[in-house]
Amino acid sequence: MTAPTPSSPRPDRGAATGPRTGTGTGTGTGTTAPRSCAEEVRDAVGQWYSRHARDLPWRAADRTAWGVLVSEVMLQQTPVVRVEPAWRAWVERWPTPGDLAAAPTADVLRAWGRLGYPRRALRLQDCARAIVERHGGDVPRGEDALRALPGVGEYTAAAVTAFAHGRHAVVVDTNVRRVLARAVGGTALPAPSFTAAERRLATAYAPEPDDAAVLWACASMELGALVCTARNPRCGECPLRDRCAWRLAGRPADEHAARRRTQTWAGTDRQARGRVMAALREGDGPLDRTALHALWHDAAQLDRCVASLVEDGLVETDDDGGCTLPT
Repeated sequence: MTAPTPSSPRPDRGAATGPRTGTGTGTGTGTTAPRSCAEEVRDAVGQWYSRHARDLPWRAADRTAWGVLVSEVMLQQTPVVRVEPAWRAWVERWPTPGDLAAAPTADVLRAWGRLGYPRRALRLQDCARAIVERHGGDVPRGEDALRALPGVGEYTAAAVTAFAHGRHAVVVDTNVRRVLARAVGGTALPAPSFTAAERRLATAYAPEPDDAAVLWACASMELGALVCTARNPRCGECPLRDRCAWRLAGRPADEHAARRRTQTWAGTDRQARGRVMAALREGDGPLDRTALHALWHDAAQLDRCVASLVEDGLVETDDDGGCTLPT
């Protein structure tokens, strides 16, 4: 998601003709790709990216590894349009891991604002503290060292390795999974959970040279975000339209549809938790019990949600049943 804006070197410009869809009929069985197929796909997507990449601040030439890491954490479950202003304010206020590590936790949660899933803010501060303690304040370069940081998983470690440090990594997010599932596997959407077969396919499509691997990660993610979207994909604008296995098969329906959960919002614990967090972020101080229970119609549900917020380290309670942001 935080791929840098296209810059030299560019992908090879050799044209590719005719559909090539790999050796398998789906991402569950097509675990390797003929070299020519992978090269054709990478070339087409790379050329498309050179013309259509978005100009985002964490892709700038002067980007820092810390800025890339912050953007990746913010973008995990939040759209770019909401992340960009929050990211700008965040890196201006806390431009280094040391700055965030020393910040009051309440300020960190307020700055996180309405990005959602505020535990990410706590994990990001924990990550900053670990970077200071273990790495002298510099974001580490190796994937293993990155994955050892609080809140940094396989995807984030690979993304920072590629987009911040320009090193080879197999970067696979939901966008890359969808592009490979359709173009190579011929399925509408990937399986709900990342499979070993998908991992092998993604590895087969990631070239070995650092710059080529970074370009492929950038371009495939951008294609999935802008064109090969989960809903209403714009196949007519896709550089893979003449070789996409899913399109050539007539765009069959999602075979995993029954296994996908549809999340509701109204009346959920998530909504109740969000209302408490918003009141604390936007208020001048603690919420007493009366003010707290005015936020939600179901007292038992609210009490349960406050208890879960305490357990997550997002709020603290007092002896009178009120709560406040952590100090």
